[in-house]
Amino acid sequence: MMALLEVQGLTKHFDLSGDILGRLLHGEKILKAVDHVSFAINEGETVGLVGESGCGKSTTARLITRLIAATAGQVYFQGREILSLPARNVREIRRHIQMVFQDPFASLNPRMKVLDIVGRPLTLYQGLKGVKKTDGVVELLELVGLGSDCLYRYPHEFSGGQRQRIGIARALAPRPKLLIADEPVSSLDVSVQAQVLNLFRELKQKLKLTMLFISHDLNVVEYLADTVVVMYAGQIMEVAPVEQIFKLPLHPYTQGLIASNPTPESFIEKPPPTLGGEVLLPLNPPPGCRLEPRCPLRVERCKTIEPLLEEKRPRHRAACHEV
Repeated sequence: MMALLEVQGLTKHFDLSGDILGRLLHGEKILKAVDHVSFAINEGETVGLVGESGCGKSTTARLITRLIAATAGQVYFQGREILSLPARNVREIRRHIQMVFQDPFASLNPRMKVLDIVGRPLTLYQGLKGVKKTDGVVELLELVGLGSDCLYRYPHEFSGGQRQRIGIARALAPRPKLLIADEPVSSLDVSVQAQVLNLFRELKQKLKLTMLFISHDLNVVEYLADTVVVMYAGQIMEVAPVEQIFKLPLHPYTQGLIASNPTPESFIEKPPPTLGGEVLLPLNPPPGCRLEPRCPLRVERCKTIEPLLEEKRPRHRAACHEV
């Protein structure tokens, strides 16, 4: 089966060295926000991209959608490499790859009514105007649990959960083949989070959506994802089907993430281990494994040799020398 989206060696480095004087005084400072990231998403699959804040998840999403330029790597969409396409072809790609953003208020134009916010992509990509556009917007609003009474209201007149539903409706308007949801419930109240997550699950089944769902919350990923990609300090640590990740995690970092969000059963069976130390900022990172300073399994070679992301079990890959 050919993947709908295939990411190969995706890299984004930020040069924080400053001017020439800064380089002379302090040396080169390179933030390796995303460093040789590779994964694939099959049609109809939901991949959960999970990791602590600052690990590079949102940067990865913005690289895929060409909101920011990559330093290196390739992204293949339906077998076509999209990072090297000229700027004039970006709109065509964005029709098929749409994003739902973390902050539903900041991502909606406060001066536009819902009819225009959701209707604009209908006009841009499907040429709908007038009554046809209005009917299309109503249909999309109903799909996300809102009604026609929303058409002529502004974003500030809605709650956070309703604004996020409007953002989802806008993302669905071009009929995308891939939906990227970047922490779409993290800014919402817990009760509202559940409603929006249920909406994503319903849309996934109803529209047979293919999704990249980004979150730092393991419970969210477990609820929605088919496959889980675990990131730390700009690199992928582990990739596996959701059941394997939560029942038999291989990588010490994944085990630490799960241990930081324990269930009552895990305490009864065995006190969960935790990772010590601080999260690594990948600014001029050391040559070995980025988890090495915090890892309970570390050995001498972890300091100097970067582990490869290799298959350790069927459909289960991990980047660790000791598993």
